[in-house]
Amino acid sequence: MALALSLGRRGLGQCWPNPAVGCIIVNKGRIVGRGWTQPGGRPHAETVALAMAGALAHGATAYVTLEPCAHHGLTPPCSDALIAAGIARVVAPMEDSDARVAGQGFKALKAAGISVVTGCLVERAQQDHAGFFLRCEQGRPLVTLKLASSFDGRIATATGESQWITGPAARRVVHGLRACHDAVMVGAGTARADDPSLTVRDIGVHRQPVRVVVSRHLDLPLLGNLARTAKEVPVWICHGESADADRIRAWEGLGARLLPCAVNGMQLDPVDVVHKLGQSGLTRVFCEGGGALAASLLAADLVDELVGFTAGRLIGAEGLPCVGALGVDRLASAPRFDLVEMRPVGNDIAHRWRRSYLRQT
Repeated sequence: MALALSLGRRGLGQCWPNPAVGCIIVNKGRIVGRGWTQPGGRPHAETVALAMAGALAHGATAYVTLEPCAHHGLTPPCSDALIAAGIARVVAPMEDSDARVAGQGFKALKAAGISVVTGCLVERAQQDHAGFFLRCEQGRPLVTLKLASSFDGRIATATGESQWITGPAARRVVHGLRACHDAVMVGAGTARADDPSLTVRDIGVHRQPVRVVVSRHLDLPLLGNLARTAKEVPVWICHGESADADRIRAWEGLGARLLPCAVNGMQLDPVDVVHKLGQSGLTRVFCEGGGALAASLLAADLVDELVGFTAGRLIGAEGLPCVGALGVDRLASAPRFDLVEMRPVGNDIAHRWRRSYLRQT
């Protein structure tokens, strides 16, 4: 199962809206087939593994990281494929929380006389599928917030200079993190100040992440990197319903997808923003700032993972903080996360934190 989970993680960021599933087929102690959900969500992991195993799938055990699907979509049910191949036993961590499956895959396997074993490496599988489960159960994707800052928590000098606080090794790791998320999200201020590309570079990927910009007034440059490449790599813009109609038409003409969202006070409602992204199929979103967007997500309790890169530089109080105002006046009400790992990356420190309910044991 550990091997199946590691294979499934290869599909993270590449197969949304489907879950990133891994499958290993074992016959008489020998691995005869393996697979993971392919880019775009199909073929599914079980289909790939069964094709590799061929006739050796008969009488074998399939280790699958999520309950095999039981519904007819763009592909036939994986439960039917396992039955037809003569699989004798299926081992899986848990049921699929998708209402179209929700135990029906296991039910079909058992009805066909296949032994079904559940509960294997459940917590690891829950973490790997956390984004898919959140979309199915709460209608929103998993949100990872990345903060790259100086030792004293600043992301730019008082003049706005920010490139580069962290080193090239840390920036390369960030590209890897982008690759395993469905989308990269920034606020309008970051889009205007940095003119980012938000693509995965120097790492081979089949599917670039969607570039999401949160801009209430849609006041984004029409000649920047995002605008020039919107027809090559998807650009989605979350905006207020009162955004200028001419700007809406201009961005749509450039190839961007426009997502009108509710307004809460002076900003877009972060809850509505992430739910609109979930409704559009995203399961994992990688937020790269800026400070106002980070603060709004934290204040709304929407951040599931924190990834920090800390450099050995000090900028001082006049620098721009990595997180905007949260209105915290008591430590007990401050957002808190559990440390998962910490390691050196080049000349910087990388650290990863999770909400308690996502904590990996």
